[in-house]
This record gives sequence, C-alpha cells and structure tokens, in this order.
Amino acid sequence: MQNPYEKYKQQSVMTMTQGDMVSLLYSELENRLGKGLVCLENKDYEGCNTAFKKAQEILTHLTVTLDHRYEVADKLASLYEFFHYQIIQTNIRKDAGPVKEILPMIKELQEVFVQADKQVRIENSVS
Repeated sequence: MQNPYEKYKQQSVMTMTQGDMVSLLYSELENRLGKGLVCLENKDYEGCNTAFKKAQEILTHLTVTLDHRYEVADKLASLYEFFHYQIIQTNIRKDAGPVKEILPMIKELQEVFVQADKQVRIENSVS
C-alpha cells in the first residue's frame, strides 16, 4: 500500500505544468550542487560524488527535453554543457570554485523560467 505522502507527491507531479516541472528541476539541481559542496567541505568525497552525479543527471534530462524548434534551445544546450563541465571539474579537482561560479547562473535561469511560465499562463488565460 502506498503511503499518503508518496501518493500526494505523485499526484502533484502528474498535474504540474511544464514550467512547474522545469522550476522543480532547477531547484533540485541547486539542492544537489549545494549538498555536493557541503560534502566537499567535509571531505566526504563519496557523498560529493553522489550529489554531483545526480546534478549531472538533472542537467542531462534538461538537455534531452529541450525543444529545438526554438532558437533558445541551442543556447540552453550550450549552457547546460558548460554547467556539466564545471560540475565535473569540481568533482575531479575537489575545488568548489567551478560549481560556485555556476550556482548564481542556475538561480537566475530558474527565475527566468518562472517569469516566462507566469507570462504564458497570463496570455493563455486572456485568449
């Protein structure tokens, strides 16, 4: 039998808009990178590796789900590739610098997606 909280989480994911889902993925990406940095600081290299690999999986998902009918998709793909590279550099060199560099960019991108999603919802409700 499924626990009520898990059922709620599953239902909320099923009813999310694409904008909500992208925002959630960005939040989880930030969360994983933050965990990775904490693990790195504590010299928990296994935890660091796990967190950074999960962050890379999120970036891979964001990349493969881009809609290339839109010009911005290619730019986002390049940006995601850069983020991926920076995470790998942090993980290999055990230097927090590259991930710290991309965190503000990720936060800014999330804000842009949230605003764009709001705009689309407004436009759809008017028409």
